Amino acid sequence: MGTQTRRRAAKILGWFAVWAAAACAGAQFDGSVFRSDELAFRVGPVPASWRRIQVDQALLAYRDDADSSTIAVNGRCGKDGDDVPLEALTQHLFLLFTDRQIVSQQHLPMDGREALRTELIAELDGVPKHYTVYVLKKDGCVYDFFHIGPVQPSVQSQQSFDQFVRGFSTQMSS
Repeated sequence: MGTQTRRRAAKILGWFAVWAAAACAGAQFDGSVFRSDELAFRVGPVPASWRRIQVDQALLAYRDDADSSTIAVNGRCGKDGDDVPLEALTQHLFLLFTDRQIVSQQHLPMDGREALRTELIAELDGVPKHYTVYVLKKDGCVYDFFHIGPVQPSVQSQQSFDQFVRGFSTQMSS
């Protein structure tokens, strides 16, 4: 992956960081369970083509080398969301983007709550990308899951991302 591509991915995720809590220094991830001082959760299987990357203010982030997409998970507790609709939380993620075109949007069950899955094409700095975003509110926390890829995303990469998100469940902090 080239330096320009890495910078672009970091910049895109940086915009999402406006709505994400900074990861705690004591955060741990064992491949399926993430734990920090603030929250704990489980995610679904991580495909072999996903490579873990470090992105400021993303709790978990991956690069899917199979189709050059970026996957990120953010979570924050006690900051917003208790009385904010899922649609508004989703829109806030894309305030700085241009030419936003929603491809699909659906409410679905996730970890015993209702989540909102949105697919859209939007531009950041004139570069169009395909975004699949899940937003979930649970127990005073808001969780955001992102799949950022080419305008024509890989079906396999999308399916892997959906399976990763479907495996999400909150865990009790120890």
